[in-house]
Amino acid sequence: MTSTAAAQTMKAQPDDENEIHDLVAFQDTGRCRVTPVLQLPADTAQIITDALRAIVQAAHKTPATTTADADGIVRAQTFEEGDVYMLDAPYDGYFADRYLMDFYDVIDRDICSRMHLHTGLRFVRMMTGPDTRIRVSSLTPFEVTDIAGVTPFVPEQFVDDLPDTPEGHRRDRHNLIVPPNSWVDMQIPRGTSHQFNAHGPHAVIDSVHPEESIETFRERMTGYKMMAQTIFLADEQPPSGSCALDAP
Repeated sequence: MTSTAAAQTMKAQPDDENEIHDLVAFQDTGRCRVTPVLQLPADTAQIITDALRAIVQAAHKTPATTTADADGIVRAQTFEEGDVYMLDAPYDGYFADRYLMDFYDVIDRDICSRMHLHTGLRFVRMMTGPDTRIRVSSLTPFEVTDIAGVTPFVPEQFVDDLPDTPEGHRRDRHNLIVPPNSWVDMQIPRGTSHQFNAHGPHAVIDSVHPEESIETFRERMTGYKMMAQTIFLADEQPPSGSCALDAP
């Protein structure tokens, strides 16, 4: 690895799966861009989200995906927001991969995910079914695509105080709600804060990581571990009240 590439790393400890950066000093490198895609009838949305969730659930019960393959990749992994399954793995000549995530319901667990960032850019499609919404948060305002005659709806947004900030400090938290039975895309630049919390049983993310091999090499990680490609901005996961769906 060249010295230039090494200077671009974000991780202090490449394989640390719970690395925490200073919230007070942190500044986003960009803004998340959100694009509402479509809304579906409730029964159709549930069929789609249930079918995708079932793929993830099956993967977490299958030896072939819960142990390392010939390339050292464990396709079934776990993140704070839910279980994930690597549908498409990177390989020589193609450095992207694709995950499905089966969200946890934060109310059932009484725990929210932490604000975090990734060492590479991300593209996520958030999909909800009946009686399910996703609260998406960032420390920087969202850019929302709204093209007349094409964009099907404009998501609700609000701003609150990020909880558990160090004493004497505060940070604005910008929030956007993915409504039931909807698909919403989000482009997340490298090093940009974000937080997902699902309220309800039918929530899935289809996520593409276009830099998977590059960021693993750049950060000097020893494998494709989603948690090691994450940097947190809080020590612990807060209770579900801190990611409620409505503004305080």
